[in-house]
Amino acid sequence: MSVSVLGAGAFGTAMAISLAGKGAVTLWSRDAGHVAEMAASRENARRLPGMPFPETIAVTSDLTEAAQSRVLLLAVPMQQLRRMLETYRTDLTGKVLVACCKGIELTTGLGPIEVMREALPEARHALLTGPSFAADIAKGLPTALTLACADPDLGKSLQQSLNTTNLRLYRTTDTLGAEIGGALKNVIAIACGAVIGAGLGDSARAALMTRGYAEMQRLARHLGAEADTLAGLSGFGDLALTCTSTLSRNYRLGLALGQGEVFDPSVTVEGAATAHATDAKARAMGLDMPITACVVGLLDGKLTLDAAMTALLTRPLKEE
Repeated sequence: MSVSVLGAGAFGTAMAISLAGKGAVTLWSRDAGHVAEMAASRENARRLPGMPFPETIAVTSDLTEAAQSRVLLLAVPMQQLRRMLETYRTDLTGKVLVACCKGIELTTGLGPIEVMREALPEARHALLTGPSFAADIAKGLPTALTLACADPDLGKSLQQSLNTTNLRLYRTTDTLGAEIGGALKNVIAIACGAVIGAGLGDSARAALMTRGYAEMQRLARHLGAEADTLAGLSGFGDLALTCTSTLSRNYRLGLALGQGEVFDPSVTVEGAATAHATDAKARAMGLDMPITACVVGLLDGKLTLDAAMTALLTRPLKEE
């Protein structure tokens, strides 16, 4: 099954490097200058320096050329996914589209699978999510991810095609649960980073991770997803990684908030938009998601960290 990766950020590049061990892969970027640099240096010095390209990777800025493959991995930020689908509709129609982004669309409250179904119903859709850092994948370090696809036969086919020597894929048909896990763990990571940045300690972080996980499950159940999905790689696994490592941009944003520092606005942090989208969605449904609400307050400058912690610690006592 031929594969192209659309989006030459760190994760897209890492996936191309890993998949190139199985055969020819095309890596696409809309930036022709960036493509020329990668073609000359045989690495993505802008996004993933020090990771040389195998000979089986071809780079291009021609979407029509990249879309000759049957399977297209969409490695673009969540808030740009719909625009990409609409811009390149002609080339993407009829393809197998595998979203590699995590988050909730700010304008609609939809996850990546739902955005693809709405924007390009003529294609077939899947989601690749779970605990992974691009550098680990590119280095060939062992990594496990969730492949979510509502069509079990397509899911099995994609699992075989995208599984590599260092990248092990587990599949699920619960696309909604996988979407929620991948999106909300970023919100909780911001909260955990803030706690550590403010010097509140590992015990407080552990409490936030645990209660944040409960929030993730609460939303999943309310929307009809399978709570067990959140116990897997796309939920608990990704939560554990993202809330404990400075390689996570969401965690680093939280650290900056906790330390009272300005975070680099040029860095894409999916959890910020997802926090706002999820908070609005939860309020509309009457669903209690206090950690998400506090993260929104911190991001908007409407809550101090002390006020956020007080709000969480003074909530009514209850059973776990």
